[in-house]
Amino acid sequence: MTQQTQDLVPEAAAAQVGALVATATGDVLRREWQRWAVAVGDRNPLWFDVEHARAQGYDDVVAPPLYLQYAVLGVTPLDTLRADGSSGAVSGDLAFPDAPRRMAGGESTTFHRYCGHGDVVTMERRVESIVQKQGRSGPFVLVTWRTTYTDQRDELVAEATTSMIARP
Repeated sequence: MTQQTQDLVPEAAAAQVGALVATATGDVLRREWQRWAVAVGDRNPLWFDVEHARAQGYDDVVAPPLYLQYAVLGVTPLDTLRADGSSGAVSGDLAFPDAPRRMAGGESTTFHRYCGHGDVVTMERRVESIVQKQGRSGPFVLVTWRTTYTDQRDELVAEATTSMIARP
Protein backbone atom coordinates (compact mmCIF):
# COMPACT_ATOMS: atom_id res chain seq x y z
CA MET A 1 0.00 0.00 0.00
CA THR A 2 1.37 3.41 -0.95
CA GLN A 3 1.47 6.43 1.34
CA GLN A 4 -1.27 8.03 -0.78
CA THR A 5 -3.50 5.00 -0.19
CA GLN A 6 -2.85 5.03 3.55
CA ASP A 7 -3.81 8.71 3.75
CA LEU A 8 -7.33 8.02 2.41
CA VAL A 9 -8.19 5.74 5.35
CA PRO A 10 -7.23 7.47 8.60
CA GLU A 11 -6.36 5.25 11.57
CA ALA A 12 -9.43 6.45 13.47
CA ALA A 13 -11.70 5.25 10.65
CA ALA A 14 -9.86 1.95 10.19
CA ALA A 15 -10.20 1.27 13.92
CA GLN A 16 -13.99 1.25 13.57
CA VAL A 17 -14.09 -1.93 11.48
CA GLY A 18 -16.24 -4.36 13.45
CA ALA A 19 -17.65 -1.61 15.68
CA LEU A 20 -21.32 -1.01 16.34
CA VAL A 21 -21.78 2.51 14.93
CA ALA A 22 -25.53 3.06 15.09
CA THR A 23 -28.65 1.76 16.79
CA ALA A 24 -32.20 2.98 16.51
CA THR A 25 -35.64 1.69 17.42
CA GLY A 26 -39.00 2.50 15.88
CA ASP A 27 -42.64 1.49 15.97
CA VAL A 28 -44.30 -0.18 13.00
CA LEU A 29 -47.68 1.52 12.64
CA ARG A 30 -50.37 0.68 10.07
CA ARG A 31 -51.34 4.28 9.32
CA GLU A 32 -47.71 5.30 8.84
CA TRP A 33 -46.77 2.39 6.53
CA GLN A 34 -49.92 2.91 4.48
CA ARG A 35 -49.05 6.60 4.02
CA TRP A 36 -45.48 5.60 3.12
CA ALA A 37 -46.71 3.00 0.60
CA VAL A 38 -49.03 5.50 -1.09
CA ALA A 39 -46.23 8.10 -1.23
CA VAL A 40 -43.87 5.67 -2.99
CA GLY A 41 -46.60 4.29 -5.27
CA ASP A 42 -46.72 0.79 -3.75
CA ARG A 43 -50.39 -0.27 -3.80
CA ASN A 44 -49.81 -3.93 -2.86
CA PRO A 45 -53.04 -5.15 -1.22
CA LEU A 46 -51.01 -6.93 1.49
CA TRP A 47 -50.41 -3.47 2.98
CA PHE A 48 -54.05 -2.28 2.77
CA ASP A 49 -56.62 -5.08 2.44
CA VAL A 50 -57.19 -7.29 5.50
CA GLU A 51 -59.14 -9.93 3.58
CA HIS A 52 -56.43 -10.18 0.94
CA ALA A 53 -53.74 -10.49 3.61
CA ARG A 54 -55.73 -13.22 5.39
CA ALA A 55 -56.15 -15.10 2.10
CA GLN A 56 -52.34 -15.06 1.86
CA GLY A 57 -51.98 -16.59 5.33
CA TYR A 58 -51.48 -13.46 7.48
CA ASP A 59 -53.61 -12.48 10.46
CA ASP A 60 -53.85 -8.87 9.28
CA VAL A 61 -52.28 -6.46 6.80
CA VAL A 62 -48.50 -6.31 6.99
CA ALA A 63 -45.94 -3.56 6.51
CA PRO A 64 -43.97 -3.22 3.25
CA PRO A 65 -40.46 -4.59 3.83
CA LEU A 66 -38.73 -1.43 2.62
CA TYR A 67 -40.70 0.59 5.17
CA LEU A 68 -38.47 -0.78 7.97
CA GLN A 69 -35.75 1.83 7.59
CA TYR A 70 -38.31 4.64 7.63
CA ALA A 71 -40.00 3.15 10.72
CA VAL A 72 -36.67 3.14 12.53
CA LEU A 73 -35.12 6.40 11.28
CA GLY A 74 -38.09 8.54 10.29
CA VAL A 75 -37.69 11.53 7.99
CA THR A 76 -34.71 13.88 8.01
CA PRO A 77 -35.53 17.54 7.33
CA LEU A 78 -33.91 18.72 4.10
CA ASP A 79 -32.04 21.55 5.79
CA THR A 80 -30.24 19.09 8.08
CA LEU A 81 -28.97 16.73 5.37
CA ARG A 82 -25.21 16.50 4.85
CA ALA A 83 -23.61 17.78 1.67
CA ASP A 84 -23.74 14.24 0.24
CA GLY A 85 -27.55 14.20 0.64
CA SER A 86 -27.66 11.70 3.50
CA SER A 87 -28.64 12.21 7.11
CA GLY A 88 -25.48 10.53 8.38
CA ALA A 89 -27.67 8.93 11.04
CA VAL A 90 -26.50 5.40 10.42
CA SER A 91 -22.99 5.77 9.06
CA GLY A 92 -21.19 6.26 12.34
CA ASP A 93 -18.57 8.90 12.89
CA LEU A 94 -16.40 7.96 9.91
CA ALA A 95 -14.27 10.80 8.61
CA PHE A 96 -12.21 10.67 5.44
CA PRO A 97 -10.65 14.15 5.21
CA ASP A 98 -8.73 13.26 2.05
CA ALA A 99 -11.79 11.65 0.43
CA PRO A 100 -14.71 13.99 1.23
CA ARG A 101 -16.91 13.25 -1.80
CA ARG A 102 -19.46 10.55 -0.99
CA MET A 103 -21.85 8.45 -3.01
CA ALA A 104 -23.89 5.33 -2.47
CA GLY A 105 -22.10 2.15 -3.45
CA GLY A 106 -25.02 -0.26 -3.26
CA GLU A 107 -27.33 -2.10 -0.92
CA SER A 108 -28.49 -5.68 -0.62
CA THR A 109 -31.24 -6.59 1.83
CA THR A 110 -32.59 -9.99 2.84
CA PHE A 111 -36.06 -9.93 4.40
CA HIS A 112 -36.81 -12.81 6.74
CA ARG A 113 -40.35 -11.95 7.80
CA TYR A 114 -43.00 -9.27 7.61
CA CYS A 115 -43.83 -6.91 10.45
CA GLY A 116 -47.31 -5.97 11.55
CA HIS A 117 -48.99 -3.13 13.38
CA GLY A 118 -47.48 -2.63 16.82
CA ASP A 119 -44.18 -4.37 16.18
CA VAL A 120 -41.12 -2.57 17.49
CA VAL A 121 -38.05 -2.84 15.27
CA THR A 122 -34.47 -2.23 16.37
CA MET A 123 -31.70 -1.61 13.89
CA GLU A 124 -28.03 -2.25 14.66
CA ARG A 125 -25.35 -1.23 12.17
CA ARG A 126 -21.70 -2.32 12.25
CA VAL A 127 -18.80 -1.35 10.04
CA GLU A 128 -17.98 -4.52 8.15
CA SER A 129 -15.02 -3.26 6.14
CA ILE A 130 -13.14 -0.18 4.98
CA VAL A 131 -11.04 -0.87 1.93
CA GLN A 132 -8.87 1.38 -0.21
CA LYS A 133 -9.30 0.62 -3.92
CA GLN A 134 -7.99 1.93 -7.19
CA GLY A 135 -10.56 2.82 -9.83
CA ARG A 136 -10.22 4.02 -13.43
CA SER A 137 -10.37 7.62 -12.25
CA GLY A 138 -8.19 7.20 -9.19
CA PRO A 139 -8.24 5.93 -5.63
CA PHE A 140 -11.35 5.65 -3.51
CA VAL A 141 -12.49 4.19 -0.21
CA LEU A 142 -15.21 1.55 -0.11
CA VAL A 143 -17.00 1.36 3.25
CA THR A 144 -19.36 -1.55 3.90
CA TRP A 145 -21.85 -1.77 6.77
CA ARG A 146 -23.87 -4.75 7.95
CA THR A 147 -27.24 -3.92 9.45
CA THR A 148 -29.67 -6.16 11.29
CA TYR A 149 -33.30 -5.44 12.07
CA THR A 150 -34.91 -7.38 14.93
CA ASP A 151 -38.35 -7.14 16.47
CA GLN A 152 -39.50 -6.89 20.08
CA ARG A 153 -39.23 -10.70 20.39
CA ASP A 154 -35.58 -10.48 19.26
CA GLU A 155 -36.50 -12.26 16.02
CA LEU A 156 -34.50 -11.35 12.92
CA VAL A 157 -36.70 -9.37 10.52
CA ALA A 158 -34.11 -8.32 7.93
CA GLU A 159 -30.39 -7.90 7.34
CA ALA A 160 -28.69 -5.57 4.93
CA THR A 161 -25.25 -4.94 3.52
CA THR A 162 -24.76 -1.33 2.44
CA SER A 163 -21.74 0.34 0.91
CA MET A 164 -20.52 3.87 0.38
CA ILE A 165 -17.78 5.24 -1.83
CA ALA A 166 -15.61 8.12 -0.61
CA ARG A 167 -13.44 9.88 -3.19
CA PRO A 168 -10.81 12.60 -3.03
